[in-house]
Amino acid sequence: MYLLGFDIGSSSVKTSLVNAENGKCVASAFYPKSEAPITAVQPGWAEQDPEMWWTNLKLALADVMAASGAKAEDVAAIGISYQMHGLVCVDKNQQVLRPSIIWCDSRAVPFGEKAFKEIGEEMCLKHLLNSPGNFTASKLAWVKKNEPELFERIDKIMLPGDYIAMRLTGEACTTVSGLSEGMLWDFQKNDVADFLLDYYGFDRSVIPTIRPTFSEQGRMTAQAAAELGLKEGTPITYRAGDQPNNALSLNVFNPGEIASTAGTSGVVYGVNGVTDYDPLSRVNTFAHVNHTGTDPRTGVLLCINGTGILNSWMKRNVAPENISYAEMNDLAAQAPIGSAGVSIMPFGNGAERMLQNQEVGCSIHGVNFNIHGKRHLLRAAQEGIVFSFKYGIEIMQGMGMNISKIHAGHANMFLSPIFRNTLAGVTGATIELYDTDGSVGAAKGAGMGAGIYKDNNEAFATLEKLQVIEPVEADRAAYAEAYERWKATLSKEVRLID
Repeated sequence: MYLLGFDIGSSSVKTSLVNAENGKCVASAFYPKSEAPITAVQPGWAEQDPEMWWTNLKLALADVMAASGAKAEDVAAIGISYQMHGLVCVDKNQQVLRPSIIWCDSRAVPFGEKAFKEIGEEMCLKHLLNSPGNFTASKLAWVKKNEPELFERIDKIMLPGDYIAMRLTGEACTTVSGLSEGMLWDFQKNDVADFLLDYYGFDRSVIPTIRPTFSEQGRMTAQAAAELGLKEGTPITYRAGDQPNNALSLNVFNPGEIASTAGTSGVVYGVNGVTDYDPLSRVNTFAHVNHTGTDPRTGVLLCINGTGILNSWMKRNVAPENISYAEMNDLAAQAPIGSAGVSIMPFGNGAERMLQNQEVGCSIHGVNFNIHGKRHLLRAAQEGIVFSFKYGIEIMQGMGMNISKIHAGHANMFLSPIFRNTLAGVTGATIELYDTDGSVGAAKGAGMGAGIYKDNNEAFATLEKLQVIEPVEADRAAYAEAYERWKATLSKEVRLID
C-alpha cells in the first residue's frame, strides 16, 4: 500500500511515493528539470499558467510510477502541498480564466494597505491575525478593479493546491488553513471573513466548499485517472500550503515547536497554542494544519529574504575562485565567533517584512583593513543571516512562544556547521536535522487524512533524524556579544516603530 504526495512549487512540481507500512519513500521525481518560468508582464508582477503545474505533475508522476513499479490500485490516498498565497480564478465550467497571480507578485500591495487603514488595523489584526497585505484576497481585489469583465465570470477562486485538487476530483473545495493564508478566514468568528469580502465587494459564493485539512476532499475522476495512469476513486485526503506542510513534514504540530528552512530566503515557522498576532505585523500568522476553533494551533511565519542568497553572493564575489561551499565553510571557520568585530546586515534581497517592509540593503560594518580578511567576511555573512533569524525569533517570543527546539531538513544553509552552531548558540535551542521534503510530508499527511495513521506520531515514527546540534554553553557568551553588537548596528541603520 502506497501514499502519493504532490508538492506544487513555483520552480517545479515534485512527486513522491511512500510505502505506507514502513514510511519510506520509494521514488521521487520533479519537473521541470530547469526552473519553471514565471511571467512578469510588468515589474513586480509574477504569473504562472496552472496548466503548466498539471503538465509537470503528470510528468513527475509518470517517472515515479515507472521507477517504483507500483500499481495504480496500490495507491491508497493522495496529499497535496502547494505554493502559498496564489490566486486561481475559474468559471462555472471549472475553466481557468487568467494566469495565476502567484505568491511573489506584488501588484496587490496598495489594495491591502488601503483595506488595512480603512477597515481598521485593530479589526484586521484581531480577526485575520494579519494585514490584508499582498495576499490572495487583495490579489482578487486587483482583478476586480483592473479586469472587471473577467471578474464577473469568476465562479470560484482557489489557491494553487485547491486547483490541483479540483483537476483530480472535479470538486472545488478548500481548507481553513488555506483560507487563512489568503486573508479570508475570521479567527474570532471561526468562519469566512465576511467583513473583508464585503469591503472588497466579493460575493461569498466565490469561496469553495470548506473541508478539513485531514479528510476525504474528493475522489479521482475517471478522466483524471486516465490522464495520470491512476485508479478512479482514489481519495485526496490532505492539502496544505508549503510552509505549514514543511512543518508537518518535520513533525512540528505542538506549541513551541519550530520548523525552519534556509534556502535563498529563510523561514522560521513556529506553532502557537493561541490565536495571537504581532501588533506591528512583522510576522504572519495562519491556521496550522491541525488548527481548530476549540483547540487553536496557529503557525507564526517569519520570512527573511536575505538568507542563502547572501551566502551565494559571498561565494561568487568574495571567496577564492572555484571554491566549494564546504571549502568556503572551512575558510570561514578560521575566523573566531563574532568575526573579530565584523557585522553584516543580510537584507539585500528586497523589502523585509520583519523590518516593517523597509528595503535597507546589505551592509558591512566594523572592517579593519589591518586585521580582517576573507575568512572574517565569510563568517560574518553566515552570522548575520543567523542573527536576523534570532531577531525574528525574539518577535515570536514576544507573542508568547517558548522556542526550545528547531526542526529542519538537512539542506541548504543547514549543511553549514557555522550556520547550525551559531543558530543553536545564539538562541539556546536544540537543532534537529531530518531527511524529508514537502512531497514526502504531503504523502504522510494523506495517510493521516485517510485514517491509515492514527496520528502524526504514528505517521512520522520512521522520520529519520540525521543530526542533533546542541548549544555549546562555553560559546554562548561570545555568540550573545556578537548578536548584541549586530543588533545595535541594525538599530542605527533602520528606523523602526516600537
